[in-house]
Amino acid sequence: MKVAKMLGERFKNAPKDCVIESHALMMRGGYMKYLANGIFSLYMPAKRIMRKIEQIIREEMDAVDGQEVMFPVVMPASLWEESGRYTSIGSEMARWKDRSGNPMVLGMTHEEAAVHLARDTASSYADFPFMIYQIQTKFRDEPRARGGLIRVREFTMKDAYSFHTSQEDLENYYARVYDSYNRIFKRCGCKNFISVQSDSGMMGGNISHEFMLLTEIGEDTLAICDCGYRANMEAAEVNVTNEPGEITELKKVSTPNVKTIEDLTKFLNTDEKKFAKAVVYQKNEDDTYVIVFIRGDLEVNETKLRNYLGYEIHPATEIDCNSGIVAGFIGPVGLPKNIVTVFDKSLIGIESLVCGANGPDYHFTGMNMKRDVGDVSYADVAKTFAGAICPKCGRPHIHIEKGIEIGNIFQLGKKYTESMGMTYLDENGERKTPIMGCYGIGVGRLCASVCQESHDDYGPIWPITIAPWQVEICSLRADDPEVKEASDRLYKELQALGVEVLYDDRDIRPGAMFADADLFGIPLRAVISPKSLAAGGVEITTRDKSLKENVPVENAAGWLRDKVTEMLKSAEQTKGD
Repeated sequence: MKVAKMLGERFKNAPKDCVIESHALMMRGGYMKYLANGIFSLYMPAKRIMRKIEQIIREEMDAVDGQEVMFPVVMPASLWEESGRYTSIGSEMARWKDRSGNPMVLGMTHEEAAVHLARDTASSYADFPFMIYQIQTKFRDEPRARGGLIRVREFTMKDAYSFHTSQEDLENYYARVYDSYNRIFKRCGCKNFISVQSDSGMMGGNISHEFMLLTEIGEDTLAICDCGYRANMEAAEVNVTNEPGEITELKKVSTPNVKTIEDLTKFLNTDEKKFAKAVVYQKNEDDTYVIVFIRGDLEVNETKLRNYLGYEIHPATEIDCNSGIVAGFIGPVGLPKNIVTVFDKSLIGIESLVCGANGPDYHFTGMNMKRDVGDVSYADVAKTFAGAICPKCGRPHIHIEKGIEIGNIFQLGKKYTESMGMTYLDENGERKTPIMGCYGIGVGRLCASVCQESHDDYGPIWPITIAPWQVEICSLRADDPEVKEASDRLYKELQALGVEVLYDDRDIRPGAMFADADLFGIPLRAVISPKSLAAGGVEITTRDKSLKENVPVENAAGWLRDKVTEMLKSAEQTKGD
């Protein structure tokens, strides 16, 4: 491919809204073009990168016995009604009616389609286990599209679905996919990535992992310990130590217009860790109140709270004056019985707490949970923090990092097969429900994440395995017959050797050509100029500046082919069997 023939432009500056490096560099480098919020068209370089990522994914999915299929983008709403997700998923799913008035949806994920494809086909235990996967365009009306391809509304995704007759078989297969995901990300050039325990969210299931690329621009918050414990903030278990203190009498104290924890700590001269803080939510369905009591220095993790309650909630912005709840002075003693209460386990072991007295301008001191409230059940609904006690090793070594999710895997269980009536006959002729696993990778997000991790101030540094081309020829002074002849010959020789090569023979300044070459991010660069020819041949450098060689013109094609082979071999050492 010649740069002069390629559609797309490279720019010195990125659009002002490109605040993430990968977004800025891919817009500057002519990889994509903005069409609408969270929707981009891709130029040739980006498409070539995506195709290579998809091929790596296919190879690894095939290596774990995956069968590639294709599901429709457009599906009837009735399919999603079977699973119950047509009503449980909000406005992020695109819904409309076709010309016949039938309710339809755009696929944002394909669990329902996978069950539909497999049920009535896999009808005997002898048909199991199996895994089907696709690489498909999806649409999610994401309200927080950002970062170019990091978070979009229309995207290409690999999703896979496995079907099993036992939990043990699912777990064994889950481990195989877990290993294949590590190989995929290594082969794509990711370096600083980890897997973390995660919340299954709308996907369902009890066990799930996310693969995270650690980066300061990541929007996921991770709790990590050096012992090996890793979890997404939404799933991280929170353990704290408490000083019990002495049991004292329950005393009602006047606290005029003192409502916040910060003001109360000053007013009562008491550590915030001795407070039972009240946080008020409302049930989405009917706006009834849910009050969480948690240690005063901690925050509520709303995802964990939703999972514990089993229904959707939202923070209460206004409190009905007839509800019996007095904002700023809420406590568990004397609270109306019809209000749902949740007690976080951070309160366990504190013998004397400060809490609201459920009356204007009054708080209780000396509140003892067992004596004054009774036997209560405790839940883990707190948000973790730096210095929290690790649930694995028991040391206060939790630290917080940011990450981009580049893949996820779930043990779905029977959530979809049961609701959609998928069954099979077991060895005894009894009808059973199969168990599912689900495994996803966003192709565009992975591309942008690699760019985010591997770049310098001048452009991406693409790994050899997914680079749009393997070698770029920069022909300086193509108007010089000797330079042109040597450049043209090297281009043809590389093509004949099967090397992927981009050829820039435009009549432009060297600085502009090198700036564009940096934005292309191609691993190997061969510069031919009057100066290089006078010095004996071709100046070859790597994009990461780790290598610089002068190679005779007649040897350059073979040298570059061998170097590409060497780089690919090194990168492919993690390839699955």
